[in-house]
Amino acid sequence: MYVAVKGGERAIENAHRLLANARRGDQSISEVTLDQISEQLGLAVDRVMSEGSLYDRELAALAIKQARGDLIEAIFLVRAFRATLPRFGASEPVDTGAMRVQRRVSATFKDIPGGQILGPTFDYTHRLLDPSLGQGFVPEVPATAEASTAPTPRVTDILGRDGLIESSPRAEDGASVGDLTREPLNFPADRDLRLQNLARGDEGFLLAMGYSTQRGYGRNHPFVGEIRFGEVEVEFFAEDVGFAVPLGSIELTECQMVNQFKGSATEAPCFTRGYGLAFGQSERKTMSMALVDRALRARELGEEAVAPAQDEEFVMSHSDNVQATGFVEHLKLPHYVDFQSELGLLRKLRKEFAEANAPDAMKEAAE
Repeated sequence: MYVAVKGGERAIENAHRLLANARRGDQSISEVTLDQISEQLGLAVDRVMSEGSLYDRELAALAIKQARGDLIEAIFLVRAFRATLPRFGASEPVDTGAMRVQRRVSATFKDIPGGQILGPTFDYTHRLLDPSLGQGFVPEVPATAEASTAPTPRVTDILGRDGLIESSPRAEDGASVGDLTREPLNFPADRDLRLQNLARGDEGFLLAMGYSTQRGYGRNHPFVGEIRFGEVEVEFFAEDVGFAVPLGSIELTECQMVNQFKGSATEAPCFTRGYGLAFGQSERKTMSMALVDRALRARELGEEAVAPAQDEEFVMSHSDNVQATGFVEHLKLPHYVDFQSELGLLRKLRKEFAEANAPDAMKEAAE
């Protein structure tokens, strides 16, 4: 508990006013609206919703505006608001196989049932600044066609039919699902908790961990089986009526990573899975998540866990950006008493050191 110095409360109040003015900026320029943030900074909104664990585009846009574009601060704001909301239960598992696909690519098969759908992506753009975007740019109308009714089965399901990839794990009926937001994290953690942790984890941290597995720290040789982005329907089982009722649709990105597995004494060689799922269009996040998910399955698959990305406690204890930010940024708060104590101890030790290393003549004179 820190005691404010004289005048501290007024200084803090003025800091809040300064922040409000800095956030607004030049008032001769039109104020940015939540709709503008949601529509034109959509990927930032998607990240805040994912790592804030709350699907609400308007609230995520508000948090980004309030945080002056600092996405980690916006994530913190969303999580704080989320903690005030009542909980009525858990939704039914969403069926990503029935997703209304807006984008779908596979790096493993060129011709897949339902086809590759490039959708909105930076993948094929030139990384050159476009000055026209600063001049009231109006985009061309994109080509459209009738929505296809062809099925779009997951690539991993196609591999599964031939027994070339491990079976997709299924939860037992009635099995409880862990909730990191209600109970503290303990180790070892089951995969449901690990995936929750990764879904809420910082994208940059997961990207670095996933990258490390590709560079040899984890013996990971991945292929993107499929990335799909689109709308899925969310249902909630209503006990009053005895069946699941639709709540609405949300946008999700799913990544199924296909990884090598050499087999063991009891299992034949086959492909294994890494999985990522996030709100909105969050491809980098879900790919990183899938790489780390697979790395964290090392012991489950009988592999030696020697790399950072395979260390469950290391990854899960350091992936949360809100927690990490709080611990780092608290260093800005007053530590006057602690530092003066350290300073006094250091001076004492330096004095003792100087006396112990002084020439004999000086020691005798001192005596």
